Amino acid sequence: MSNQKQQKPTLTGQRFKTRKRDEKERFDPTQFQESIVQGLNQTGPDLEAVAKFLDASGAKLDYRRYAETLFDILVAGGMLAPGGTLSDDVTCTEFCLFKAQEDMETMQAYAQVFHKLIRRYKYLEKGFEEEIKKLLLFLKGFTESERNKLAMLTGILLANGSISSSILGSLFNENLVKEGVSACFAVKLFKSWLSEKDINSVAASLRKVGMDNRLMELFPANKRSCEHFSKYFTDAGLKEISDFARNQQSIGARKELQKELQEQMLRGDPLRDIIAYAREEIKKNNISEQTMIGLIWSSVMSSVEWNKKEELVTEQAIKHLKQYSPLLKAFTSQGLSELTLLLKIQEYCYDNIHFMKAFQKIVVLLYKADVLSEEAILKWYNEAHLAKGKSVFLEQMKKFVEWLKNAEEESESEEEEAD
Repeated sequence: MSNQKQQKPTLTGQRFKTRKRDEKERFDPTQFQESIVQGLNQTGPDLEAVAKFLDASGAKLDYRRYAETLFDILVAGGMLAPGGTLSDDVTCTEFCLFKAQEDMETMQAYAQVFHKLIRRYKYLEKGFEEEIKKLLLFLKGFTESERNKLAMLTGILLANGSISSSILGSLFNENLVKEGVSACFAVKLFKSWLSEKDINSVAASLRKVGMDNRLMELFPANKRSCEHFSKYFTDAGLKEISDFARNQQSIGARKELQKELQEQMLRGDPLRDIIAYAREEIKKNNISEQTMIGLIWSSVMSSVEWNKKEELVTEQAIKHLKQYSPLLKAFTSQGLSELTLLLKIQEYCYDNIHFMKAFQKIVVLLYKADVLSEEAILKWYNEAHLAKGKSVFLEQMKKFVEWLKNAEEESESEEEEAD
């Protein structure tokens, strides 16, 4: 019994010592930094040799544990203290991104170094994105030349898919925005990105992570307008970004408008109030009547729970649209607006299978309610229809179109007799 009591403290002591040693290894990147710096000093400016050195070193050095240190060295030459300054008490190297030449060719070569490293050691992917986010937050601590190089590199990395557009969230930091650092950096970044990819690719990447509607946040609240954004980026030679942001804002405004129209309908607001509101929005936001009729149609059709049975939904649609025909009529004063509405109806009936057989009845109802004219219907039938469900809808409309043509001919002959 006494022997057992003597052994316990010895065992506990050994385990405690092991744990302490592990802790020290985990949080001491000095040795790691020295190894990387030494290797970079040996390879010098030859980036092919740098890539090979990093590839081989991953087998000997703990990249997983010291990922942040590794990326700090490759970008800035040494470990970065909070704010973006280099730590004084450690060895640094001159062979890093910030000390390289400030041109696209050099930045592309550096992007390849990072790309190869992450492709080889896949587990570094997340750490690399975190590093870029951190570097963007440190922008104020870097020189103008260092910022330019980082912007060019980031644009190339975004273009080749090494990092996600979500890293741009760091640029919305209040202090960076207030001092104009974010907008200036974004110009360089987008120029670099667009030199590699077209605007459609950039837009798709931004949309994927919800950054497409946040670009205005690069400016302080008092300058966060479409006009200011457009002028700033157009003057910087980035009209594509300016047009993209304007288009996004327009889409956002239309979504909000449709939501408001739908809510007014659900509340049962009088049609005259809805018409007045829509007319005011047309003036205020410079919206065309064609755009407005499309939004009104979508709102009208979204403001009701539709029956799932095909034979009942037609009757329900006719009743519902009869109620809203004065609203539709108010925004079809132009032939183009009528045609837009016809195409929206065609699209809706095609996309919602229960409405396939309702198309002709809806068009006839709106013709009788003076929403659609015979000119618009004939134009749609003869040349302006969509491909979606074309054969079905043209067949449905055949008899009515024949009737319209006959009525038109009779009307013309009566006029001739009167003359």
